[in-house]
Amino acid sequence: MHAKPQADPPAVSESADALLTGTPDPAALTRTIASLDWTDLGRQLHTQGYARIPGLLNRASCREIASWYPDDYRFRSRVIMARHGFGQGQYKYFAYPLPVRLQQLRSAFYPPLARIANEWNRQLGMQTSYPDTLQAMLRRCHDAGQTRPTPLILQYARGDYNCLHQDLYGTHVFPLQLAVLLSAPEVDFSGGEFVITETVGSQQRAHVVQLQQGDALIFAVSHRPATGKRGMRKANLRHGVSQIRDGKRHTLGIIFHDAG
Repeated sequence: MHAKPQADPPAVSESADALLTGTPDPAALTRTIASLDWTDLGRQLHTQGYARIPGLLNRASCREIASWYPDDYRFRSRVIMARHGFGQGQYKYFAYPLPVRLQQLRSAFYPPLARIANEWNRQLGMQTSYPDTLQAMLRRCHDAGQTRPTPLILQYARGDYNCLHQDLYGTHVFPLQLAVLLSAPEVDFSGGEFVITETVGSQQRAHVVQLQQGDALIFAVSHRPATGKRGMRKANLRHGVSQIRDGKRHTLGIIFHDAG
């Protein structure tokens, strides 16, 4: 399995990243995320179902967020993956209210992703339209009984892995999500590559995405539009994590719909 090499988009600047380790500034963070090259990110998402943002968080931010994991008061539940056939490892879902920095990231990434998601639905002839703001999207979820927050931290140790899956959670599903690698490859852990599989009709392919500490990955929750001989059709995607060979790996996951 291998992925076609992609040109790296510019990393987020250190001055922008200071927003995530210093005093929260929602307006500045929103401007920073809005200023990313969304044309190129949208192209990557459309052609392969994922797009990488190098250096979204610096090392200090990653270490701080990973250090939250033992603090049970921040979370609503813990899932031991082996008990449910999800693989090996564990993760915790944050409770509301979310940490301020996490809420900022979720709110700031949502609007440009909603524009891409709406374009995908138009291409696929789907009637669903996503609102312009995260607040409106969550109101839609909550009105339907999907009230449990879905942002999470995942923790893997030696021998752990995550089976291929889709994070659907309910009737109202936002089709894109975000993951940020909080640990440093070959320093904190080895192995543990992010894997995405894609099926279009009878054709299947897999991507192995190499991330560095602080890199963010935007990817499709379950499908993306793909060009076929008879026009647009759905490419079905699943994602997972390969086995950890050594050490410990933490990842921040940001899902934009809540769970029922």
